[in-house]
Amino acid sequence: MAADLSQIVKAYDVRGVVPDQWDESLAELFGAAFVRVTQADAIVVGHDMRPSSPGLSAAFARGAAALGADVTLIGLCSTDQLYYASGDLDLPGAMFTASHNPAQYNGIKMCRKGAAPVGQDTGLAEIRELVEQWSEQGAPAPAATPGTIGERDTLTDYAAHLKSLVDLTAIRPLKVVVDAGNGMGGHTVPTVFDGLPLDLVPMYFELDGTFPNHEANPLDPANIVDLQARVRAEGADLGLAFDGDADRCFVVDERGEPVSPSAITALVAARELARHPGGTVIHNLITSWSVPEVVRENGGTPVRTRVGHSFIKQEMAATGAIFGGEHSAHYYFADFWNADTGMLAALHVLAALGGQEGTLSALVAQYDRYAGSGEINSTVDDQAARAAAVRAAYEGQDGVTLDELDGLTVTAQDWWFNLRASNTEPLLRLNVEARDEATMSKVRDEVLGVVRG
Repeated sequence: MAADLSQIVKAYDVRGVVPDQWDESLAELFGAAFVRVTQADAIVVGHDMRPSSPGLSAAFARGAAALGADVTLIGLCSTDQLYYASGDLDLPGAMFTASHNPAQYNGIKMCRKGAAPVGQDTGLAEIRELVEQWSEQGAPAPAATPGTIGERDTLTDYAAHLKSLVDLTAIRPLKVVVDAGNGMGGHTVPTVFDGLPLDLVPMYFELDGTFPNHEANPLDPANIVDLQARVRAEGADLGLAFDGDADRCFVVDERGEPVSPSAITALVAARELARHPGGTVIHNLITSWSVPEVVRENGGTPVRTRVGHSFIKQEMAATGAIFGGEHSAHYYFADFWNADTGMLAALHVLAALGGQEGTLSALVAQYDRYAGSGEINSTVDDQAARAAAVRAAYEGQDGVTLDELDGLTVTAQDWWFNLRASNTEPLLRLNVEARDEATMSKVRDEVLGVVRG
C-alpha cells in the first residue's frame, strides 16, 4: 500500500511524528527520490539532536547512495550550517530536523546546490510522488555503481565563514547570555563565539531532543522567560535565544525586554547597506513600517513580499537583494547563498552593540518606531468566511486600501493590519501595527471582534 504523505509533506519541507507518520524505511525512499529529482551525483546530509535524527539521516543516505550519489555526512549541525555546507561544497543538501516542534516530530529540509530551496513548486511535489509510488511498488532498482558514504566536519569552516562577513575586531567586551533551548545552538555557539571578546553565559547548551527545559521555540514568549530573568540577574549586555535547529535567533536587551525581529531586520539592513550601497532589501508584509523606512533612509530599495522562506529566497534571487528579513526572526543574506542564518544576524547585533558605548535598548530605539500587536491566532470554523467578513467591514472606507498579496492587508494613514490563514491549522493569524499604542489596541480589538464574532 502506498504511504499517505499528505499529512507530512508541507509547503517547504517534510515534517511529522516518528514512527507513527513516517520512519526510516520512508526516509530511505526520500533519499532515493531526492537524488532522482535533483539528478545529483553527490549530496550533503546533516541532522539535529532529536533521538530519531541519526537513524533517519543514515537511512536517507543509504537511499541516495543506492541510486548512485556520493553522500557526505556532516553529522550534528544547525540548519544554517547545512546551508553553509551546501553552498560551500556546491552540493544539494538535506537537513533532518523538526525545528521547534515537540520531541516526537522530525522532518527534512531539502535544498539544491548553493542552498537553493526545494519546495512544492521546486521539486518537493515530484519527490512526494516518487516516494508514494515506490512505497506501493517497491524501491527503485539500484544504480549499477552505488555511491559512497563518507563523513566531514564543517563546523570550524562554517564559523570562520560567518566571522568573515562581519567585522568584530574592534568591539568592546560584552556579556551575553545565550539560551540554546537544548537545541543546535549549544553545538554551534561555542565555536562561532570562540576568540571574540565575549563573556558567554550559556543556558541549556546540553543537546537534548526531548527539550527538558522548555520548547525550543523563542517566538512563544513563555520560552524566553528564563533568558530574560538570567540577563537581568547577570547584568548582561544582551541575551540571545535560538530555536531547535538554530536557524532563528531572538534578541533581548539589557533590561531583559524582547527586541522586535523587525527592529533587528532594520538594524541589519542598515549595516548591510553600508557594505553594499544602494542595495535591495526584502521584507515580508508583516514586518514593521520601520523596515522599509530605514532601508530608504540608508539609500536602499525595500521590496515587500509574502511570508515564507521560499518566497523571500525567490525574491532575493530575482532582485539581487543583499538581505531579507521576516518578523518570525528568519534573516537571509546574499553573502550566505540567500539562505537564512540567525547566527549571522546575531553577529551583526554584537558588532553594532560592541562598536559603540550605549545600551542595546538605546541602539534599537531608532529602529522600533511603532506599536505592534505581535501575531494573534484565532481558531475559526471557516477561515474564508471569517476573512471575507473582515474584508467587508473595511472595504470602501475612506482613506483605507486593501491588498491580497498574502491574506488580507488593510492599510490606513495611522495603522495597518494583515490577516492570514494558516496552511496547517484552522487558524487566522492577525498582525496589527499603528503609530501609537491606543490606536493599535482599538484596531486590534475591532478586527478580532469580527474574526471571533
